[in-house]
Amino acid sequence: MNTQFKKRTIQIDGSIGEGGGQILRTALSLSMITGIPFELVNIRAGRKKPGLMRQHLVCVQASQRISNATVEGAELHSQKLYFEPQQVQAGTYDFQIGSAGSTILVLQTLLPALMMQSQASQISIHGGTHNPMAPTADFITHCFLPTIEKIGIQVDFHCERAGFFPIGAGQIQTTIHPWIQQTKYTALDKGQLISTHAYAAALNIPTDIADRELETLHNKLDLSTRKRLNFKGISQGNTAYVILNYEQHQQVFSALGEMKKSAEKVAHDLSKEVKAYLESEAVADEYLADQLLLPLALGKGGEFTAKVISEHTKTQAEMIQKFIDCDIQFIKIGNNFKVNVSV
Repeated sequence: MNTQFKKRTIQIDGSIGEGGGQILRTALSLSMITGIPFELVNIRAGRKKPGLMRQHLVCVQASQRISNATVEGAELHSQKLYFEPQQVQAGTYDFQIGSAGSTILVLQTLLPALMMQSQASQISIHGGTHNPMAPTADFITHCFLPTIEKIGIQVDFHCERAGFFPIGAGQIQTTIHPWIQQTKYTALDKGQLISTHAYAAALNIPTDIADRELETLHNKLDLSTRKRLNFKGISQGNTAYVILNYEQHQQVFSALGEMKKSAEKVAHDLSKEVKAYLESEAVADEYLADQLLLPLALGKGGEFTAKVISEHTKTQAEMIQKFIDCDIQFIKIGNNFKVNVSV
């Protein structure tokens, strides 16, 4: 790895910038990779219910387990945490969130540290797979993982059971392979649009909800295909998503069904997101831009265009630069941004 680690203990104020759980997750990831301990105060100070929620606590506990860390303050609602990792161990792990908390966010906490090991790891995580405030399993499968595969990161990912709020009870199964061939990422142009695919699923609720979403998406977008999926699981919920397949990039937009929100309205709002992206020349949407910073900073860097640079993304850049010597720049170009990660 080219990145030079900063040899100092890190003090972090959890109220900086966006003030959410991402500060904790990124600190855990980078602490395990660099071996640098951190103390985090004002955890999730920007949220209505501050402190560690169950899914954040599982991120801490899972990180502690794979790195044999010394931890203080790892309890529900705690607003202060000390974390000092030892050596990260590849292996086979099983983690239970015990609620509908996001399995994806736990995975994204562990992935950076485990992909830097010399052996593969098998990770099973139980909880929510389709959460309102987190990437869905579909986004990970069809957008995030194919994108980071371009820089050499290989993850086998399977959603065994879907888990929706409030029951959860979903499960993801992953194999994280060692990151051997690191490649610089360049994505300044997504190329021509090749195809547009729409999918919807209704788990343990009337299937016509998914059918109506697909019909609305068909009326709003120029679809290549549309398909209703059959999810497994014991929770109840609904999701719809659209895959945009370009010559140089694959982007996913997803929506979750909500109480008192019609299937037609869910699909209408989703189509508006898709159309806004179609009209933009940027490669990464707001959420992918956010998630690409850490892999690029740990590898050979890179550059890409983004439609939006959110407060979340700015906070992520600030956190990464606390732990490792790299330069992350957001340059406004017309209606978009160019993101440059130099290591």
